[in-house]
Amino acid sequence: MNISEASKRYLDYHRLNSKKDTVYNYKSLLSKFCLAFGDRELDSLTLDEIYLFLTRRTEGNKKSTRRLRFSLLTSFFNFVRNTIDPDTPNPCDSPILKKSFRVPKPNRWKILEKEVVDEMIYRTAKSRDRLLLEVMARGGMRIGEVVKLRPVGILDRKLIIRDPKSGKESEVVFIPQKLADRLKEYIRDEGIQENERIFRLSTQGAREVVKRAARLVGVNVRPHDLRRFAATYASRSGTPLEIVSKVILRHADLQTTQRYLGKVSDEEAMRWIDQLHA
Repeated sequence: MNISEASKRYLDYHRLNSKKDTVYNYKSLLSKFCLAFGDRELDSLTLDEIYLFLTRRTEGNKKSTRRLRFSLLTSFFNFVRNTIDPDTPNPCDSPILKKSFRVPKPNRWKILEKEVVDEMIYRTAKSRDRLLLEVMARGGMRIGEVVKLRPVGILDRKLIIRDPKSGKESEVVFIPQKLADRLKEYIRDEGIQENERIFRLSTQGAREVVKRAARLVGVNVRPHDLRRFAATYASRSGTPLEIVSKVILRHADLQTTQRYLGKVSDEEAMRWIDQLHA
């Protein structure tokens, strides 16, 4: 497959799964990439050609712009390798290119232990606040999605997210049955109407709920840490990475998901080995 054909498939994918600004950024770069190499086969590009193309495209730009365009091209080749041809090399994996365009190392976050998250939830007395913590920790929801949640979007164990971050019309979050039952009971007891927000809080108010719960157990937790916990706990419990990525986190790219899965300490590694061979 040549560069132009692969580029078209990549842009078609993002038109269905990404926001307009994201599509615009990819289209802007790939249109120039196709002008330079459109008829070439995917595996025929050399490191020097990629380096020269990126240098010309980023000459005089800020470092952030240089990093962005390099990241966009890296993502394109990752897509090719993941969905079109697994044998196609990604020239952007070159240490020389990474150093030249100063790609920062991905952040690694401290991942919460299940016992800590459970204690945060159980020691939170207010029903509303407990449910808010649970839908983030059990469902992997973003805080902005939680505060917009409405009863009309609850279909048994499925929560329908309208206008999600991905740019899709909607996404689905799956939650445990017991949590779904408690959520419906709360809606009924509070008399919340179909199109009213379930959690009558601003985003900042929801952040404060998380902070208060974290202080109860003596830890520092941000809302997104609960989303990362949902992913890591699922992964370390044996859930396939594809399910963690596509269902729990609703990511378009597996590499994004892998950044969410925290480093494993020596103690934790030994504990998992003991459990595996118990």
